[in-house]
Amino acid sequence: MRVAVLSDIHSNLAALDAVLAAVPSVDEVWQLGDVVGYGPAPDEVVGRLRDIGALGVRGNHDAAAVGGPEIESFNVDARRAMEWTRATITAETRTWLAALPERMEREGFTLVHGSPRDPIWEYVTSTPVARAGIAAMDTPYGLHGHTHVPIAYLEDDGRLETMSPGAGSTIAFGRQRALLNPGSVGQPRDGIPTASWLLLDTDAASVTWNRTAYDVGGVQRAMEGAGLPERLVARLAYGL
Repeated sequence: MRVAVLSDIHSNLAALDAVLAAVPSVDEVWQLGDVVGYGPAPDEVVGRLRDIGALGVRGNHDAAAVGGPEIESFNVDARRAMEWTRATITAETRTWLAALPERMEREGFTLVHGSPRDPIWEYVTSTPVARAGIAAMDTPYGLHGHTHVPIAYLEDDGRLETMSPGAGSTIAFGRQRALLNPGSVGQPRDGIPTASWLLLDTDAASVTWNRTAYDVGGVQRAMEGAGLPERLVARLAYGL
């Protein structure tokens, strides 16, 4: 099975559409949460994912958008954007977001937003956290987002290897256990402004990271028109 794996779209329709246009023929699209938040097009992004039959999980911004207490932990800019999102989204969007599970298992993969042991909130940013996450999985492989940074953790016979993939990087994980992050579609934070995503081949046990350019300026203008925080607008141009 070939799968496009997307995460942290954050209401960025231009980035999502550019990625979907770049995706080759796949059997499924999986999303790893934070569909909304930050960006200017929450309804449109949810509508696009719904139309293509994307499968996936809930992130902390998705939970906050439907009234969850997660908003209390947001910084000032994220909270302002979430308050705007809550006031903007339709009942149909809210229902779709509310139905997303915190965790999903599919084709030997555990799908979460944060980490396998804390699907909503934990950031996998270190070897100890990655090791604990892999130990918490009932499947051999896992996919997560939340950090907005592409990375791979591969465990083989108790040894954990960390890899920071670039555009076009392919990793074959075979008998190894693996925890993989596709990076962010809508708000990359690895210093590269292009949308980041994964192409997964479950039969070949391999993944390839991809980067896709999109109209950053157009999204910035839409954010400004919606009155979203200037810092969130500016950071799109730098991928930070």
